[in-house]
Amino acid sequence: MCFVYFSHNLVTLPPPCWTNTAHRHGVKVLGTFITEWDEGKARFDGWLLNMEVELELEQIPNLKEFVSHLTQIMHSSLPGSLVIWYDSVTIDGALLWQNQLNDENKPFFDICDGIFLNYSWKESYPRSSAAVAGDRKFDVYMGIDVFGRGTYGGGKWTTNVALDVLKKDDVSAAIFAPGWVYETKQPPDFQTAQNHWWSLVEKSWGAVKFYPESLPFYSNFDQGHGYHISVEGGQVSDAPWNNISSQCFQPFLKFSGNPSPDTIEVFVDFKEASYRGGGNITFKGTLEENTDFTTRIFQGELLLGAVPLHITHSVKSEGDSLLGLALQFSSTANERTSVLLASWGTNQFSRKFSKIIAPCQVNKPRTAPGWVVLESSIEMNGYKLTEIHAVCYRPKHEHAQLRLENRTDGSEDTLVYSPKEYHAVLGHITMNTSKENTYFPPSSSWLVEGHYIKWSSGSQGSQTVSVKIDWKSKVGTASRFPKYNIYVEKLSEQAVRDHGVGLGAVQEYIGVANVEAFYVSELPIPATTSSLKFIIQVCGVDGVCQNLDDSPYFQLDVKATTVGGRKMFQLFSYVEMNNLINPWTHSTNEQKLLGCKSYGKLGNRHFEWFNSPMRERSKAVIRGLLQNTSRMKIRELQRLPSRETKIWVIMILSWMVFVILLCKLSNGKWGKETLVFP
Repeated sequence: MCFVYFSHNLVTLPPPCWTNTAHRHGVKVLGTFITEWDEGKARFDGWLLNMEVELELEQIPNLKEFVSHLTQIMHSSLPGSLVIWYDSVTIDGALLWQNQLNDENKPFFDICDGIFLNYSWKESYPRSSAAVAGDRKFDVYMGIDVFGRGTYGGGKWTTNVALDVLKKDDVSAAIFAPGWVYETKQPPDFQTAQNHWWSLVEKSWGAVKFYPESLPFYSNFDQGHGYHISVEGGQVSDAPWNNISSQCFQPFLKFSGNPSPDTIEVFVDFKEASYRGGGNITFKGTLEENTDFTTRIFQGELLLGAVPLHITHSVKSEGDSLLGLALQFSSTANERTSVLLASWGTNQFSRKFSKIIAPCQVNKPRTAPGWVVLESSIEMNGYKLTEIHAVCYRPKHEHAQLRLENRTDGSEDTLVYSPKEYHAVLGHITMNTSKENTYFPPSSSWLVEGHYIKWSSGSQGSQTVSVKIDWKSKVGTASRFPKYNIYVEKLSEQAVRDHGVGLGAVQEYIGVANVEAFYVSELPIPATTSSLKFIIQVCGVDGVCQNLDDSPYFQLDVKATTVGGRKMFQLFSYVEMNNLINPWTHSTNEQKLLGCKSYGKLGNRHFEWFNSPMRERSKAVIRGLLQNTSRMKIRELQRLPSRETKIWVIMILSWMVFVILLCKLSNGKWGKETLVFP
């Protein structure tokens, strides 16, 4: 299976976010190299892959050489990579779509990894193309345009018609533009229409990928967009967002169309509270007491060994709405076993499952109220985990409410249990072979740096900053961690202590990274902020995240705004000139108070401080320095310039008096000579 990122530009490279989520699902991603129409013909130099222009016959050998060379280079540089030829230009240079594999386009098929055939094929074409391809029949991708433009079966809501034919003839399918659901705003809403359309594909073609198929397995059901972000059940952001890199494994939910009022509706929700990320599976409807509702959420191919399988999942529910998990196993002899993971009230399931396991509730201090985290262990050596189901149920109560049900068939009215509203949310599922939490290296084992720092002034003394932050493991463990949550602490002058630690500072979530880098763009900084602490919260493949207090970070001192006034500049010049130090400098590798930059502006002297001690708290630091070195008293700071002036005046006057007295004593009288001072 592969995904082609397509556009009508000459070269289209897949964005990293699409590559990230595709690789997570085991799907290859291809870029597009295309020429079309008059502009494409003008660009041609002989090295093209998707040729939708007519070519001169003498250019065909060059084109074949290019396709062959590109395929070989891709295979050698990236094993498993694919080069696919699109059915457009023929071997004689004519722009003539064949809609099948034949002698006109097979020479290109023979030197690459497959052919994407045009959409206007007839029912017999897949079978004839398979015959031409021989043992490479699965390298033939028959095109289906979901928009229905001349495609077999009509596309749109009848896309499955074409898929049925292709499956019967044992060739592959190339579905073009499945974004039709979104682009044409299919009713009633995107999520419902999307599930409906893909359910038709699955019904015809079957599930192409199965998961879990390896361990560890983790899903928080995030689709890469939403209206909030949560960590351990606590909401850290309420802003709408879109980042497809965050997409996790999606459940195989059965499309139910219009559910009746007395059933449970199951859907991936983005507005309901989430445990991690911005998605969850919501179960909502009515369910009578002592009854249950079961629905498949995953299909798997996970072969288990002698090591126990550990399952962790999170649930949030209302009232007596209970939610469990049912695991379906199959042995090599095709023996089927079902195991229910449910906390309590399971008497009603005694005959439905081979085994019932009561999970242990995990008490995690960081878990938000309302969420319950449950752990289970099971050993099924030699069995394959084939399906995971969610089981919604409500136990029987002694004082259940009864209501009189009117019978329409003429029989007597009957007392029945009153159905109650059912509402539960599944936050995540983790499967692993170990109970131990993910090991996170200490923050000291990371090298975190900031680059391309740009400051901008705002209103009322506020600022914004843009900075690229990157981090690297000193011990080579970064590849174990697929995700990083990024937070910032905006430390005020009062909150900063000797070592730049803020007490009670708010940790503000600003984004997520799937590589060891994150770009902060125009982050607002209040005027009272003196330091920024960017925290990189490391997350494991099982979804567990490092404690924020133990996470690596990058600290950035807020650049002070310019301050006018000759007195202040003279004061700092004095400090710099005398190279003062105090105990603070000994705790920071003997850093000195240097780095003052001055320049003229509007007739005054201004300054800016760039190194760490000279931020907004520079006045307090300097006072301490002067006190500790006994050079000045605090009360002398503000009058330093005027005091220097007075000293000079007094010295000059004293010198003049001394000279006059000396002359008086030498001559014994005032002479006519004039004293000239150089």
